[in-house]
Amino acid sequence: MRYIAPILIGLLYVLLMSLVPEPHRRRLNAVMIAGAGAAYLSGGGLGGWEFAFTTVVTYVAYRGLDSWTFIGVGWLLHTLWDVVHHLKGHPIIPFAHDSSFGCAFCDPVIALWCFAGGRSPWEWLRRRRAPMSSAEPAGHPSVRATQPPRSRT
Repeated sequence: MRYIAPILIGLLYVLLMSLVPEPHRRRLNAVMIAGAGAAYLSGGGLGGWEFAFTTVVTYVAYRGLDSWTFIGVGWLLHTLWDVVHHLKGHPIIPFAHDSSFGCAFCDPVIALWCFAGGRSPWEWLRRRRAPMSSAEPAGHPSVRATQPPRSRT
């Protein structure tokens, strides 16, 4: 469960964020990565490096306002910072010893979704379940292209 729960949390994050319409979804995720970048400021145990990391992630989050790729990069940077904290610093949740370890498994799930464009899985599922029909609607462009042109008399 040590590995599965963080991955499930990442998937839950993706599903819930997918309920937010675009372009608000991208902007909200940029704000989320900015907040995640500052999560260790109040006692991460790495001194001035906490401020340096927060500065880098703030820039990446700003660029993420217009780019899913930058948001994904931000989540991967946070993954690396989680690993550093698990090995050398303090956990992200002070009373949960393995919280940084778990966060390091959750964040890449979110990053992969961001690199895929932050698309809603709900929309993807709807497209996959759309019935395939041999009869196209009358106004569909493929039908119009096969009909002979009307004569004008």
